[in-house]
Formats: sequence, C-alpha cells, structure tokens
Amino acid sequence: MSIDELRVGDLAFDTVRGVVGVVMDVTWGPVYLRPPGGGVEWHVRREDVRVATVVDRLRPALVESNVRSSRGGGLR
Repeated sequence: MSIDELRVGDLAFDTVRGVVGVVMDVTWGPVYLRPPGGGVEWHVRREDVRVATVVDRLRPALVESNVRSSRGGGLR
C-alpha cells in the first residue's frame, strides 16, 4: 500500500516524529493524524508519512513493556 492508498482510519507512520498515528484526513495537502488511543491531532507533510508496518505498530507496546519491566512491574 502506498501513501496515495491511505484511507481515514488506517495507521500511518510519521517519519519526522517517529510515531504511529491514525489517519484522520488525506484530502489534498498534508496528512492529518492522531494518536491511536485518542488525543490531539497533528499534520505531517505527505512526503514525511508512510504506511505503518507491523514493527511500527508493535514498537510502542514493546517500549511500554520494557519500562514496566525496568521498574519491576513485569508483564501483565
């Protein structure tokens, strides 16, 4: 899937911020994204966004798990 095939609701990767976002608008100019769990929307230039890969989607959960583990929280 290319950037031109992104639809509202798809997951995309902002290569500037290094984060995954849910596509909110892809009409003609920038792509509008928001965090997957909700939050403040932001825009990114079309050339700075790509379709989110499986690794992109899993990275936040891995980081959170590592933080919990380092605090002695373990897996839940």
